[in-house]
Amino acid sequence: MSTPRGIRNNNPLNIRHNKDFFQGEVLGGTDKSFKQFVSAAYGYRAAFVTLGTYLQRGRNTIDKIIRAWAPPTENNTESYIANVEKRSGVGRFKVLTACSGSDYRKIVAAMCHCENGQPANLADLEMGFRLQHKIKD
Repeated sequence: MSTPRGIRNNNPLNIRHNKDFFQGEVLGGTDKSFKQFVSAAYGYRAAFVTLGTYLQRGRNTIDKIIRAWAPPTENNTESYIANVEKRSGVGRFKVLTACSGSDYRKIVAAMCHCENGQPANLADLEMGFRLQHKIKD
């Protein structure tokens, strides 16, 4: 069985190439579609930073986050939402704040599982959370 793309790229939530440049991002990586990071911790950091930006734009529930992250034009969004809700234990309509760090960790771990078909590395996830400043405990 091959290693999932998100894990190979140290990009556990499969962030696509875009105009944003994140700390730890590899410039000129080999993947034409998805960002690559120097370590999984920096990939998780980028995910938390992105979700912090989502929060600032009013995407403050799993339902709103996943509808933006995994739009129906590319994904089975309802299934993705249901899986993140179930795996994280956070209700899809629970309102998150900038102080919902515990819930965001659970959500990102669940999203990683959806994206890669395997559990998140919790040590890397925690390091990524500690490297960012948009979401707190």
